[in-house]
Amino acid sequence: MNSNYDIIIVGGGAAGFFTAINIVENNPELKVAILERGKTVLEKVRISGGGRCNVTHACFVPNDLVKFYPRGEKELRGPFHQFCSGDTIEWFEKHGVELKIEDDGRMFPTSDSSQTIIDCFLGLTQKLKIDVLTGQSVQSLFHADNYWKVETNHETFSCQKLVMTTGSNPKIWELLESMNHTIIPPVPSLFTFNIKDARIKDLMGLSAFASVKVKGTKLEASGPLLITHWGMSGPGILRLSAWGAIILAEKKYQFIIEINWLNDVTFDEAMETLKELKQEHAKKVVSKKSPFEFPNRLWESLVLASGIDNEMKWADLTKIQLTNLANQLTNGQFQVNGKSTFKEEFVTAGGVDLREINFKTMESKLHENLFFAGEIVNIDAITGGFNFQNAWTSGFIAANSIIAS
Repeated sequence: MNSNYDIIIVGGGAAGFFTAINIVENNPELKVAILERGKTVLEKVRISGGGRCNVTHACFVPNDLVKFYPRGEKELRGPFHQFCSGDTIEWFEKHGVELKIEDDGRMFPTSDSSQTIIDCFLGLTQKLKIDVLTGQSVQSLFHADNYWKVETNHETFSCQKLVMTTGSNPKIWELLESMNHTIIPPVPSLFTFNIKDARIKDLMGLSAFASVKVKGTKLEASGPLLITHWGMSGPGILRLSAWGAIILAEKKYQFIIEINWLNDVTFDEAMETLKELKQEHAKKVVSKKSPFEFPNRLWESLVLASGIDNEMKWADLTKIQLTNLANQLTNGQFQVNGKSTFKEEFVTAGGVDLREINFKTMESKLHENLFFAGEIVNIDAITGGFNFQNAWTSGFIAANSIIAS
């Protein structure tokens, strides 16, 4: 069977649907198909943000927005001037999906359900007569006589223009590599740290705002840090893992982190505060109540780790014990042995080399009428809706350049 289309989009995720819809809305004459290897489409949309779908982030200045992308900062500046977070909000509202901003800037549908986004996309593909074909695993790509041939496990398709939106798909990367595209080897970009340490052993579920450094590197991040049964997670850790994706992979995920539980308070400042507390609370038991803005149980654990007995009073603390405590508070060292991947937020650093893409059009510089959108290229972001924003922006630009050509 031979199926002819004007445009074929390989990959039934966020970027694929957004590209297809924007093409046909602007030119209903075009025959467009989305090919998806799985049984279902939009799976990552379904599970993102704990099933609520973190659509974008309330950061509306392109030059600020790019700073959330460890890979792609320079390349996305131009695209974000064409289609930014504000345009995303407007686009979804125009299509009947209202978004809301949470305190941390993340944006979700007001329904708090990713199904709202899925229903929006599926409804539009139906209305615009875009063919959505599942169970189509691409086996080969071939370009000749101004046509692309796409061979799947079931049939052979042909099209004039081809858009690749397959995310972190090793098989597709291999195909592109055989077509002389450079693939930056993928490494996990968002992951949590495996840590076994007596100081955090029984503190599962506790959270504190802290700054974290990777010892012996320039890697540093701050934000909420969550203690889990396997170690540490939370936005601060995930941010560090994104910026340090390549370095931490090279270290085989064996490294030491230095945690400042007081965030930006220095060791000397902590010492001064502890000396004042010793004067003010002389008769009180040190471990009983945290004098800082983090949970009492964490404070108690750090006090014990400083060699201070559970019943010791402030007045009885020695200089060495005060020094130990200031160290635990501002420079606690924890050995990381491995990582745990956030299955639902799985993101990789790596993909098609950014130097081989024209970011004004999202077209390949090596092959005419071959376009890319979303995470298939070497762009990734920290959590907070930024990876989806890259999908919308790159999909919008690819769609516009396809219509214009």
